[in-house]
Amino acid sequence: MVFETGWLAKQASGAVIVKQDESAVLVTAVGSYDARDFDFLPLTVDYMDRTAASGKIPGGFLKREGRSNERETLISRLIDRPLRPQFPKHFRQETQVIATVLSFDPRSDTDVLSIAGAAAAAHVSDLPIDAPVAGVRICRVEGAFLVNPSRTEMDKADLTLVVAGTAEAICMVEGGAKEADETSMIDAMDLAHSEIKKICAAIEELRGLCGVPKRHVAPAPKPDAAIAERMAELGAASLKAAMAVPGKHERRDGLKAARDAIIAQLVAGISDEAEAARITGAAKTIWEKMSRTAMRQQVVQTGVRLDGRATDEVRFVLAQVGVAARTHGSAVFTRGETQTFCSATIGIEEDAQRIDFAGSTEQFRRWMLQYNFPPFCTGEARMMRGPKRREIGHGALAHRALEAVLPSQADFPYVLRVVSDVLESNGSSSMATVCGASLSLMDAGVPLKRAVAGIAMGLVREDGQYAVLSDILGDEDHLGDMDFKVTGTSKGITAFQMDTKITGVPREVMLRALNQAKEGRLYILDEMAKGLAAPRAELSAYAPRITVMQISPDKIRDIIGPGGKTIRSIQDRTETRLKVDDSGRVEIASTDQGKAKQAMDLIRELTQEAEIGKLYLGVVKRAVDFGAFVEIFPGTEGLVHISHLAEGRVERVTDVVREGDEVLVRVIDIDRAGKIRLSRKEALTSDL
Repeated sequence: MVFETGWLAKQASGAVIVKQDESAVLVTAVGSYDARDFDFLPLTVDYMDRTAASGKIPGGFLKREGRSNERETLISRLIDRPLRPQFPKHFRQETQVIATVLSFDPRSDTDVLSIAGAAAAAHVSDLPIDAPVAGVRICRVEGAFLVNPSRTEMDKADLTLVVAGTAEAICMVEGGAKEADETSMIDAMDLAHSEIKKICAAIEELRGLCGVPKRHVAPAPKPDAAIAERMAELGAASLKAAMAVPGKHERRDGLKAARDAIIAQLVAGISDEAEAARITGAAKTIWEKMSRTAMRQQVVQTGVRLDGRATDEVRFVLAQVGVAARTHGSAVFTRGETQTFCSATIGIEEDAQRIDFAGSTEQFRRWMLQYNFPPFCTGEARMMRGPKRREIGHGALAHRALEAVLPSQADFPYVLRVVSDVLESNGSSSMATVCGASLSLMDAGVPLKRAVAGIAMGLVREDGQYAVLSDILGDEDHLGDMDFKVTGTSKGITAFQMDTKITGVPREVMLRALNQAKEGRLYILDEMAKGLAAPRAELSAYAPRITVMQISPDKIRDIIGPGGKTIRSIQDRTETRLKVDDSGRVEIASTDQGKAKQAMDLIRELTQEAEIGKLYLGVVKRAVDFGAFVEIFPGTEGLVHISHLAEGRVERVTDVVREGDEVLVRVIDIDRAGKIRLSRKEALTSDL
């Protein structure tokens, strides 16, 4: 891996080119100097593939790149998630990171290069990050771990993780596996971190050579000690009571009411509006910190969580299938105050999604999962537009989770799509999507290898103690130190995602968390089995059936016909859809088995071949002096020699048969040129 700076994009705050093999990414970082009135870091990350980098011209009418596709969105998230925590929490100056692919080599994917490039660009600039981050991809191929493998090697892997972190600790993991065990995941992360340290050292060396001084950022304002002390006196009891309310909205309302009551006491008698506003703002910040501390201390000291559960306890689970009559498969999965409706649809070849992502080894996607998060699921009202980055990311995680258990194309030649609509949300709707999607596919009759479930885990570190939380609430996600999502079957892990807010998690704590996640996952799988334990034996009555038949490759042209005329005619007459490949494999898709059989019969008529010794009822097409030509099936004729027309001597052919007559004949020979000899005499004397 090579880092270069000082050559391109010199007006950016920081600009670095990262190269590996023949891949190259230009990453720029720019930060404004005007603070924005936000309560979060205004960081924007955009990753952009360029088709020219792969030697291609964009499709479509405009012939230029448009809005970010799914791959670009997911890589933008991969860069953002480890980079964002490296900035001071109170930093409020507009910051933008742009990664532009200059050259794409399938041997070195540009996603992990962009993570390191973003950190390097920010680190050589004046932006206030103290330590760089880096990312690597770890794949396990035939039992051996590979670092930053090629696309070809990735396709053979049974475990793939993208891991990012600093020299001190891992802060992000994203990936999947084919039912891997927990120890293998830890081993992969350990190897990744050893490589991350090397890349971070190179970035530090780059900064030492050409980095500019860091801009001054004022320290975070300290809370008013007098207000904090007064709030602790007034609010300790009301905070504890409000935190003990189990319902999400009831707890939120209780905390707000308790906070507002305290603020009312603090500003009572103050006529200066500016001073009252200052006290109110400070009180809200202090209350947020008090709530965080109260929750964390309660969990670590007592093992009791916001809703009264133990740290390893999963909320009430209800799995319901077949809830939408005309879908091919449907399920409602409810876990506590999180609920999702999943619908599964079975399609045919023409329903597959065309893929045109950089470096993709597949042209069409036969398995699709889309995740929707409407505002009503959290009790909000806001504009609905296209899917946001979060929705695309959650959908990709659930997509990966189920990929390992889907049947192969050879065994199940269908296209599959699941749509997950989140109906309620209080803690990991993406994991509810995994469970609901698995159930809906089984309800549709898709032969999954095993059911898949997912669980969101949290971690709280307080006073040197660690508490691992199973099936976290939204508030626990917000107030905790780490959240990670684990999906899998009863045999092992299929997908994994982790983000941390702390500098490091000991290996033994991480392994304990993964094992606790396994216990929760197995419990959820048992609850799902109460709704549907295995895939249904038959496909949905409304799903298309694909019937497969094999013909000789030499007969393909007979099915297609001139300009596709014949195949279109068969499809129109039978209301089916046909697909023919070069090997002679024919797929007939229809929701009506009678019409599928009709199409098969038509294809057999067009493609069948004569067999020696077999009887056929044919039609005389021509009568000549030496015999008659008989069509035994459409497009195939044979000659009945005059000596084989009847038992005795025949003077004239027309004495026995005429054009248009139906005659029973037997095939007696087929020569090397394919010419067929028929006999009416042997057919008449045969034992039918």
